[in-house]
Amino acid sequence: MEDVKSYIESGILELYVLGQLTAQENSEVEAMAAQHPEVKAEISAIEVAMESYAMENSVAASAELEAKILAQFRDHTAHSPKVVPLYDQETEIRVKVLRYALVACIALLVVCVATLYSLNNKLNTAHEQIASLSAAKEQFARTTSKLEFERAGMENRIAMTESDEWATVKLAGVKETPDAKMLVYWNKRNKNILINYAAIKLPAPGKAHEYQLWALVDGKPVSLGVFGTDESAKEAVKSMDAIDHAQAFAVTIEPLGGSVNPTMEKMVVMGTI
Repeated sequence: MEDVKSYIESGILELYVLGQLTAQENSEVEAMAAQHPEVKAEISAIEVAMESYAMENSVAASAELEAKILAQFRDHTAHSPKVVPLYDQETEIRVKVLRYALVACIALLVVCVATLYSLNNKLNTAHEQIASLSAAKEQFARTTSKLEFERAGMENRIAMTESDEWATVKLAGVKETPDAKMLVYWNKRNKNILINYAAIKLPAPGKAHEYQLWALVDGKPVSLGVFGTDESAKEAVKSMDAIDHAQAFAVTIEPLGGSVNPTMEKMVVMGTI
């Protein structure tokens, strides 16, 4: 019984009614219908459903066209030999129903394809708009963060410049980097050293390098630590190693982690106290 149900639900009966099966497949369906009343009943139900659908969606001919066709038919019948129909009336009705149903299915398919194409275009447009808005939002967030970073640096710069406790040392670019510059703040009381990213303009060190701050103490360079660019900094102001006294400060570009001795050909700025 389960096999019969699966056979009915397989869709082969609809193809049988539509005339889409081979002769062998038609014979198999007719054999199943002869053995199982429920198969035969399903075939009849499919035929009735298709006939109803075709009748409901058929377009009636105008009275003028119908009269013209009937007149031609009567004239042709009067002068033509008797034709013996190959199919009975019931078969002809089924053929007409199937034709109507086929036309309706094709029309429905065209409408579905057009609708899917339109929806797909709208979906692609929506995805592009979402991606554009997301990129704009990220750019706005980066710009806002950058402005906030620079504002904090400027506030700290002003505060340290106006305080007598801090000495500001200007470092200017050397011959190879004339446009470079930065400020070093030295606390006269506790000897702390600060740098402010809002007051730095240095050439990019590259991914494998970073900046290293040096103090010239009694003619010898002393490392005060390394620092990166403002994009890699978490705060606008960075604290370097403290030093009791110095005659000058300088910055070189060194490999990541810094060097024991400064690479003189990589010096970018220098300033005396």
